[in-house]
Amino acid sequence: MKIITWNCNMAFRKKAEFILAHTPEVLIIPECEHPDKLKYNPAMPIPNDTLWFGSNKNKGLGIFSYNGFRLKLLKNHNPELKMIIPIAVTGNDTKFTLYAIWANNPDDPDGRYIEQVWKAIDHYDKKIRNKKTVLVGDFNSNTIWDRQHRIGNHSNVVKRLEEKGIFSCYHLHHKQVQGKEEHPTFYLYKHKNKPYHLDYCFASTDMIDKIQSVEIGDYEFWKQYSDHVPVMVTFTS
Repeated sequence: MKIITWNCNMAFRKKAEFILAHTPEVLIIPECEHPDKLKYNPAMPIPNDTLWFGSNKNKGLGIFSYNGFRLKLLKNHNPELKMIIPIAVTGNDTKFTLYAIWANNPDDPDGRYIEQVWKAIDHYDKKIRNKKTVLVGDFNSNTIWDRQHRIGNHSNVVKRLEEKGIFSCYHLHHKQVQGKEEHPTFYLYKHKNKPYHLDYCFASTDMIDKIQSVEIGDYEFWKQYSDHVPVMVTFTS
């Protein structure tokens, strides 16, 4: 099973074919336009399920499933945590809870970025656990900005997830340290000399043990489509 997250920098309809070439089972697309605006090339696979959230039809959070996988919004979804979406994912004898994330809520006076993830961990506390759980998407955060975000900063989010038995796939697989990542996922204004690691896939211990690969997209290819590159995590069955 392959999970991919990619902030497409809007106009996903013009770029979908390039990420779909990597054959995801579950695809999380921040800055995705409303499905009504999506016109697929007939040669591209049609998703089994599509979920979309946002107030701006040009720029929301899209979640898509392929290859027999299905998505279902969980009843405990808190709409105040606008872009952190709890989803039941099923398919191919696999079942897990996905929290699709675009940490961006300008209407929240207590913090629009990583604080949203911190609040979600509080709200979904009993559901976020060390079994069959994945949190993935654009967290808009890194340990280097901890001082700007008080208690709900990046390092504390990572620590709290680890206490629950949930770990960053990239950091474990590539033996990286938070805040010192060798592989950026975002380039400010698409400038190669302004790199940051902002996109993550966290998974519970039982899923971490099944990681086959963790790939970060190549800047030279993806810069023509977005200021972010994809994070692609493949799990064995």
